[in-house]
Amino acid sequence: MKLSQTGELSLIELIRDRFREKSRGVIVGIGDDAAVIKPPDKNLLVTTDTMVEKFHFDLSFITPYQLGFKLVSVNVSDIYSMGGKPLFLLLNISAKKNTEMTFIDSFFDGLRDSMDRYGVNLIGGDLSSSYRDMTLSATVLGVAKRPIRRSGAKIGDKIYISGNIGDSACGLELLKKIRKPFPFSHPSPSMGKGKGGGEILRGLPWKAIEPLIRKHLLPIAREPKEFASYASAMIDVSDGLLIDLWRLCNESKVGARIYIKKIPLSSELKQAASHLGLSPLKLALSGGEDYELLFTASPKKKVKAIHIGEITESERVIVDATGREKPFTPEGYQHFV
Repeated sequence: MKLSQTGELSLIELIRDRFREKSRGVIVGIGDDAAVIKPPDKNLLVTTDTMVEKFHFDLSFITPYQLGFKLVSVNVSDIYSMGGKPLFLLLNISAKKNTEMTFIDSFFDGLRDSMDRYGVNLIGGDLSSSYRDMTLSATVLGVAKRPIRRSGAKIGDKIYISGNIGDSACGLELLKKIRKPFPFSHPSPSMGKGKGGGEILRGLPWKAIEPLIRKHLLPIAREPKEFASYASAMIDVSDGLLIDLWRLCNESKVGARIYIKKIPLSSELKQAASHLGLSPLKLALSGGEDYELLFTASPKKKVKAIHIGEITESERVIVDATGREKPFTPEGYQHFV
């Protein structure tokens, strides 16, 4: 059955049925012209993100389930990067009328699992037919007692990252080579169980491929609870380490010094990048969609994260393994460039 056979009213009823649960803060959910919410007595956070077919996702190697899961994660990551807790979600779908309902059902499965993971409730949105490619948009509302902004970094603060970077960008490069979907429905890798590497990319084992493509297809937003209390500034790494650090420095009106030898690179990234003839460091510095948290904190704080540099007065440099400094530029993903 296609969307054209289902119709808007039936699709709305399907959504109401699939996402019936309401949290205590939802007074009026799906069904009226607007939702009515009563958030906790904290600062309200609002973020939105759009995913456009052929620009943000390729249906030749991402499944509808993974698309739904990822749409929630990328928005939740923005709430987490402000030190907040996500609560509510608004969903907008623009799709061709001949879209199969099996696609929609699987997309809703991924959306549901991702929402359950983060404790988010769907409270409304919008549906539209389209003559062109699919466009998906989500808005997530959350709360924070103390919002962590990009503008709080101070000279002398240390720069930290919450985990390995470059994995998602490498996973995307692998998917471009493989050109087929993998029906993952869980973010955790099976670590080598299943397919043999020779069946996919000759000479590269499955245990090196799987974590990277899974990181790209099913990203997990990094919860900030371990360091939110002492982070002075924070941003999620969605477009690339260098461009996102540049944004943080611009807002804080400071510089930064980072060290190549401290950039966390996974063994799978090193192995796969070498096989593809790519630089793992370049993927880590300018690749996006890792959704790790990049933050600063006072040097007096004991931080459970990876120290990669420090905030300076104005210069923005990267230090190589020999100790030589070189200015860096805001490399990473930018729309319209």
